[in-house]
Amino acid sequence: MSSVYDFTARDIDGTPRSLAEWRGKTLLIVNVASKCGFTPQYKGLETLWQDQRDRGLVVLGFPCDQFGHQEPGDETEIKTFCSTQYDVTFPMFAKIEVNGEHADPLYKWLKSEGKGILGSESIKWNFTKFLVDAEGQVVKRYASTDTPEKIGKDMLARLAS
Repeated sequence: MSSVYDFTARDIDGTPRSLAEWRGKTLLIVNVASKCGFTPQYKGLETLWQDQRDRGLVVLGFPCDQFGHQEPGDETEIKTFCSTQYDVTFPMFAKIEVNGEHADPLYKWLKSEGKGILGSESIKWNFTKFLVDAEGQVVKRYASTDTPEKIGKDMLARLAS
């Protein structure tokens, strides 16, 4: 695989979607969870999506239950939580694994292209973020502690170029 556009993922409603649908856009891909200390980041992610989507930003949320069992629900429960608690309207996907033998192919690729601290590939926790440019290449990886507000400057610079 040579770019993010080579991947397909099931959305939160179970429909396969090619990431090529967002070719030419700046993507912020995030592994999310509903019962995490970082869950309030949904608000900042939605704000980024609302404020910058007309400039080419797309936020993509991938629920994951690999960290402290903080995403225990099924897709219907996740969708309901996101819409009622945080008014999430950005594209959400079916629950996946991001680490280990059963890691989703998209995340295997993201981790190999955007390594963490000291070259680590594994995702350390929920709300790890990958910034992908309009050509479909990973340009930066952000830790869970990097809030959407904090990293917004990087995204805005990408959108302006």
